[in-house]
Amino acid sequence: MIKKKIDLLDILFFENLLKYKEIRHFVSTRTGGFSNPPYNSLNLGLHVGDDPEDVLENRKRLANTIGIPLNHFTIGRQIHSGNVTIISKELRGKGSTNHKKAIDVTDAMVTNVPDICLVILVADCVPMLFFDPVKRAIGVAHAGWKGTLQFIAQHTVRAMEKTFGSSPQDIIVGVGPSIGPCCYNIGPEVISQAEGIFHTRKDYIIVDESRDGKCYFDLWKANLKQLLHSGIDRKNIEMAMICTCHNSELFFSYRHQKGDTGRFGAGIALY
Repeated sequence: MIKKKIDLLDILFFENLLKYKEIRHFVSTRTGGFSNPPYNSLNLGLHVGDDPEDVLENRKRLANTIGIPLNHFTIGRQIHSGNVTIISKELRGKGSTNHKKAIDVTDAMVTNVPDICLVILVADCVPMLFFDPVKRAIGVAHAGWKGTLQFIAQHTVRAMEKTFGSSPQDIIVGVGPSIGPCCYNIGPEVISQAEGIFHTRKDYIIVDESRDGKCYFDLWKANLKQLLHSGIDRKNIEMAMICTCHNSELFFSYRHQKGDTGRFGAGIALY
């Protein structure tokens, strides 16, 4: 990824997606906004307890900075599921200014409609952006541990295949900043569920003997494996490998701030 200072905002971009002029994309940070602590400062989440007027000002500033109208932002009410929603022209702008009107119960969205910016909001969970330059289709996915165990990455690829005729070999993916295996300590319940679904601890659960044998979940590797299993070429996947918990001055981190925090966003649009 590369980071650019645009006006007052620090914005990150995937190098593999920047090659395509028919799309715009972004990963925002927490800096350059209007919100007060603990949501300081570019909080994009209307559902976390922040002043809604500050959040709307943050969203407007981001939209103006990246050159995508706010009424093109299409946002879901994320529930840590494996659900994927197909976004039609009629759904453009849902959730952009009102959380109650956001796309219901979804953690991934796909579309082939221009002028729709699919946006997910995160604060440690894994944000993923998808682009098929052949069928001109895009997607986003939000993967916490629950979404990862429900194969949200694979479901997103399958939705693009089924709905738009995408071939996995054509899909370009950016996997954004999220909590890393260095910081994502998990307990027995999550370990048990992960073992039951993946049928192994290998590659996903890291036991750190130097820290009293604590276990850490590698969301990066788990979601990368899903993308590869879906048929996406490794060369088409860009991994940010940036831990939000370790970089809490730049990104909101639910774990670092013990739940009292804002959300940064990742979005992609066809033009």
